[in-house]
Amino acid sequence: MMRSTLTIDPDVARLLQDAIARSKKPFKTVVNDALRRGLCAPEARPRTAFKVKPMDLGWDATRDPTSFNRLIDELAVADFQAIKHRRKKA
Repeated sequence: MMRSTLTIDPDVARLLQDAIARSKKPFKTVVNDALRRGLCAPEARPRTAFKVKPMDLGWDATRDPTSFNRLIDELAVADFQAIKHRRKKA
């Protein structure tokens, strides 16, 4: 075990205090854990697995996904027509 005096920047001190409050662990433990995570080579860091959950966005399969400009134009025309239709009713 090595003992050392360390000067911590104010912003890092705030981050440490927040981490201590969240984890309810001692200062020494939080600092050592943070240093371990930061000093590990990226390939040695444990990876957290996640799954992508697909969502139905209502995309019309007949549309060409490369023609987004045309889609934007169609949506703009639809919005314009809806506004025009609302004005006629009023």
